[in-house]
Amino acid sequence: MDVLLHSLDMAAVPEPELVCIFGTGDLGRSLGLRLLQCGYRVVYGSRRPHECGPLPAGAEVMTHTAAAQAAGLIFICVHRDHYEFLEKMEHLLQGKVLVDLSNNLKKNMYPEANAAYLQRLVPKAFVVKGLNTLSAWALQNGLLAGKQVYLCGDSTEAKQAVAQMATKLGLTVLDKGSLSAARELEDFPLKLFPEWRLPLAIALGLSAFFFFYLLIRDVIYAYVENGNDISYRIIVSLANKVFPIVSLIMLSLCYLPGAIAAFLQLYRGTKYRRFPNWLDRWMLCRKQLGLVALGYAFFHAIYTFIIPIRYSVRHKLISTVVNEMKENKTTPFYFDNTEAWGTDSFVALGILGLFLFVLLGLTSLPSVGGTLSWREFSFIQSKLGHLTLFICTAHGYIYGWNKFLRPATYKWYTPPGYMLCLIVPSVVLVLKLLLLLPCVDLTLTRIRQGWERAKPGEEMGEMKATDL
Repeated sequence: MDVLLHSLDMAAVPEPELVCIFGTGDLGRSLGLRLLQCGYRVVYGSRRPHECGPLPAGAEVMTHTAAAQAAGLIFICVHRDHYEFLEKMEHLLQGKVLVDLSNNLKKNMYPEANAAYLQRLVPKAFVVKGLNTLSAWALQNGLLAGKQVYLCGDSTEAKQAVAQMATKLGLTVLDKGSLSAARELEDFPLKLFPEWRLPLAIALGLSAFFFFYLLIRDVIYAYVENGNDISYRIIVSLANKVFPIVSLIMLSLCYLPGAIAAFLQLYRGTKYRRFPNWLDRWMLCRKQLGLVALGYAFFHAIYTFIIPIRYSVRHKLISTVVNEMKENKTTPFYFDNTEAWGTDSFVALGILGLFLFVLLGLTSLPSVGGTLSWREFSFIQSKLGHLTLFICTAHGYIYGWNKFLRPATYKWYTPPGYMLCLIVPSVVLVLKLLLLLPCVDLTLTRIRQGWERAKPGEEMGEMKATDL
């Protein structure tokens, strides 16, 4: 009886689906391991089945011919230069689904896409280009949850079969259409941080501008006017002025496009018209702008902490102590309540601003932002974001609160760097304040809920139609 029940249970459990992988390199082994973990049976096809090295436990290995006959879904994990053997197996691959995972070293390396070349070699197979954006490391470590992959192919049924398999692996699938899109898919892995290029270019441009600007105002001015060589300040002091300036400007650039978009919607009276391309691109890279700004803020904090251990600072303190000992007198302590309030406020706002800055950076990470509701995420990124900008801007204003009207502040008639960096955040805060006015906020909310302001001619036409 027990044997009968066991046989019935075995019959009730369907046999796992068998898939084939051509290629026993890093990508092929990692893909096979992940497929085995998801309940598939895996067979490898290799030119030398007995010399292909260690494979995932539970996988079989055989010749290309035997493996092709055993499975209907075959993953091609070999380089394009080695596709010729597939042409010799054309009769065995008829009606099979071939998933091309290959990539190239550079764009336009070949006259046609790898997947198109494969389809030409095996015309009676169903070639699907996809999963080529996955790395062996990500497959081996299971870092696939929610990762987006692309598929393209001429057979809808073949793409559905591959999409179902990819979904079981934890991937999110996006269909890019026919096999003619294979070239685009093969170019994806060759892109180097496309979303970071504009933010990094802005950061480097601002850094270079303010570095040379402050170099002229501080170091060169002191040498030309007073004959003082303070070039040693370039490494720390000058850099510690550039970091907060660039950080504050880039933080304000995260919120400036939102204000521009809001006023553009108010002017148009509708939300259904597209923004200009430059504004779209600007808004899409706001997260990267903020993270780069956070990095600059961290550099500013670290450089500020190391100021007491600098040689020039230690030398100045030691010289003061030695002079007091020689003269046998102590420098009296003069307490200035206003200066004390200004210094403490400056430090406190800097610490609070950095804390909120870090909070914004953490919530922009997918692993953290995914756990928040839409309202929570919007509150942190918008409300707390503008509060962070306000606190950091106040931090800058307090730094120079008693220097704005001093003639000595404007060396060679040029304003200091911290004054220039306050322009953009101040504009953003003023625009945000205008958007918070009840009359403006109510109109903008109605527009974003779908209301449209009718044009004068349209209103007249509607009145005439009503009168009729």
